[in-house]
Amino acid sequence: MNAVVLGLARSGQAAALALARRGDRVVAVDRSEEVETGRLEAAGVEVHPGSEEASLLQGIDVLVKSPGVPSDAPLVTAARARGVPVWSEVELGARLLPNPILGVTGTNGKTTTSELLGAMLGAPVAGNVGRALTELVGEVDDDDWIVCELSSFQLEDIHEFHPRIAVLLNLEPDHLDRHGTFEAYRDAKLRIFENQGADDVAVVPAGFPNVGEAGRMEFAGTDELPTEPRIPGAHNRENAAAATAAARAAGVPDEQIAEALRTFPGVPHRLEEIAEIRGVRFVNDSKATNAAAARRAIASYEAPLHVILGGLGKNERYDELAADLRARAARAYLIGASADELASALDVPYDRSGNLAAAVRAAAAAAQPGDVVLLSPAAASYDQFENYESRGDEFRRLVEELR
Repeated sequence: MNAVVLGLARSGQAAALALARRGDRVVAVDRSEEVETGRLEAAGVEVHPGSEEASLLQGIDVLVKSPGVPSDAPLVTAARARGVPVWSEVELGARLLPNPILGVTGTNGKTTTSELLGAMLGAPVAGNVGRALTELVGEVDDDDWIVCELSSFQLEDIHEFHPRIAVLLNLEPDHLDRHGTFEAYRDAKLRIFENQGADDVAVVPAGFPNVGEAGRMEFAGTDELPTEPRIPGAHNRENAAAATAAARAAGVPDEQIAEALRTFPGVPHRLEEIAEIRGVRFVNDSKATNAAAARRAIASYEAPLHVILGGLGKNERYDELAADLRARAARAYLIGASADELASALDVPYDRSGNLAAAVRAAAAAAQPGDVVLLSPAAASYDQFENYESRGDEFRRLVEELR
């Protein structure tokens, strides 16, 4: 096979290397000239940093698109015009791996639920979290389950991708800056079910409309679980219920499910308690990159909250977030590009902190013993940080300095 891999971040590098190991001809392309190319060149990949020339498609059978590459990128548009199939990295991974896949998607809770399922099944977790799916090629036994977290960006370019069990957690407006409308975003998410048949299982929220031909399991936050989950919050009870339903569909006994629920500590950057300093708890929820996720975090605490909000907005409304803050927050601390928009929506006291360091200092100075300082930005990180992980890591560093 002759393939172009477009976008050379984690998943693009993994896809190019997986194809090269098979002996395929691989042309790796990235619009940035600063991309790391050493491993690819050593594997025999033809690398073109800083170029998206349509001539690179000459003789190409497929274009593998990284999730960060928009659908209207010039090389993607050129490929479609020439009839060259465009695959996501998870489409490629599923074709190279014979393993049964348990796919997880939704607006919020994907990472927590995927990692919890990994603990329940004793299975590797890949996709939108941690490892790219193609990184597992040759690394797992053929019959082992793989849990795959799936974003809308990954699902919009599937063709034959077929999870034996597919989980939809929830749907809230998100990534409208890229998809344009909620309907387009929803349709991309629902593609997780499109290749399932009668022998497969779809796990969906209670009352969700029909999603296809697969067998159906519903979950709700009030479902009877084999034990209470360790991770806090009503939203995490819903995540646990979805994971439990999916694990049961995979044949996992309740004793094994219960052990995972009792011991699973959660994931970094998602309601991660960093420290308690002079009676004030500091919680890192940097992964809350939209308003719905921040609302779930706010609802998890009864204590007076000092909430750090802001970053790169996603064309969302903040009225429901403002109502939740009114009920629970003592003060908000606004940072990043969306600070003005948030300020116009809020009716709680707020500081225009500008950046995370100033927000942490101000929140720590104002909080009283028993209060919670919560970083739950309701926005992406790219205006001031490389990603939400680096934002959370910086929050952790700043809190540690307070000691």
